[in-house]
Amino acid sequence: MNIYVSNLGEHITDDSLNATFANFGEVSSAKIVIDQFSGYSRGFGFVDMPNDNEAANALVKLNGAIINGNAIQVSEAKPKREFKGSYPARQR
Repeated sequence: MNIYVSNLGEHITDDSLNATFANFGEVSSAKIVIDQFSGYSRGFGFVDMPNDNEAANALVKLNGAIINGNAIQVSEAKPKREFKGSYPARQR
């Protein structure tokens, strides 16, 4: 299961995010999204856990948990939508 984690503090790293979720089972990957221009965390990331039961348990236990002073939000990640076509015309 791919998990979306938001409201992460600026000092959270891929490794610390991985360690947090590893308490609930196997973690395939944990990645903090970094702003390409500033190089700083954008405050959210993704964790992939291959066992859905372990992932569901992590969702329940970690949603609202305080990590480095921030109450994180944890939910199942929605699939990335493909961009099709152009942006709608701007209303004036």
